Amino acid sequence: MNTLTRLAAFVAAGVLSCGHVADEPRPLSLPPARDMAEFEAHLEQLRVALQIPAFSAAITSGRQIVWARGFGEADVERHVAADLQTEYHLASLTKTFASTVILQLVDEGKVSLDDPVSKYGINLSSSGVIRVRHLMSHTSEGVPGSQFRYNGNRFSLLDSVIVRASGETFAARVAARVLKPLALERTAPNPGSPSNFSVMGFDRDTFVARMAKPYQLSGITNVLTSYPVLFSTAAGLVSTAVDMARYSMAMDADAFLKPSTKTLAFAPTIGTGGDTLPYGLGWFSTRVSGVRVVWHYGYWTANSSLIIKVPSRDIAFIIMANSDMLSRPTNLGGGDLMSSSVAREFVQAFVLGTATLPAGR
Repeated sequence: MNTLTRLAAFVAAGVLSCGHVADEPRPLSLPPARDMAEFEAHLEQLRVALQIPAFSAAITSGRQIVWARGFGEADVERHVAADLQTEYHLASLTKTFASTVILQLVDEGKVSLDDPVSKYGINLSSSGVIRVRHLMSHTSEGVPGSQFRYNGNRFSLLDSVIVRASGETFAARVAARVLKPLALERTAPNPGSPSNFSVMGFDRDTFVARMAKPYQLSGITNVLTSYPVLFSTAAGLVSTAVDMARYSMAMDADAFLKPSTKTLAFAPTIGTGGDTLPYGLGWFSTRVSGVRVVWHYGYWTANSSLIIKVPSRDIAFIIMANSDMLSRPTNLGGGDLMSSSVAREFVQAFVLGTATLPAGR
């Protein structure tokens, strides 16, 4: 039985169910890719095995996009291939942009990470004082600051921090302070939320026509469905692999934050009990075989995404899909990056392995 057949058999056997990795078999692992061609082949094998209609991916090294391509069909019914400029929902990769916007307000002295969230009209029952840093690090539940519990609904409350501190919505602020300065022409708030989408000044019909169509896996069949229409600090930006790569490189170049502030965002939170938690401020921050990786995943209806940054190597990997299957059979929400077969492909080849990246585009 070849590798692709074994992977497909495993998917049919149970990887499609939701839940933590501990409750279901782990996906079969491919051997580390030895070069870029093999890496591409492995990604395509995983796309087929996970029954993802399309995804697009990019890799950066230094300040260059050294590789990018699309896989599969962005529109299955019309047989439209995914490419570098296919637009996808980012789901929770939006949190990294929200973190940037809030930390800009910190750098400007308009917000303190130690401000009680009640200062911004956010009222939550708690045994202690919930502060801005607790919502940003997913440590607001239980005794504030004591434990990590990923909660997108709580993170979305940070909308109020931005509005009250700046007088602008998150959509307006992220457009003015991040998206427009980078001239990202295919990145915008959710077109399903017209008032938020309008901040970029794009033609909505043109933008929507370029987006990958949304598919939801039901049993063994992908069904055309509808994307979510909400937009907040927790989720809702739409972008391309190339635009996301440009944002990642701008972060590395300290285009938006003071270096010390960015370092704080990328550093793991230390809990009140002294434990190192897997999340910083809007970014996961963990180690794989001793190497620090800063990353985030997205997981929402008919869309999923992943960004992995390796600061010590100055490289990053971005991938986004028109199905939730990049994230659904993983424990990424628990901070386990290597529970993702796609994450393992990148890490094992280019971080822990010997595969080399192209020289640049």
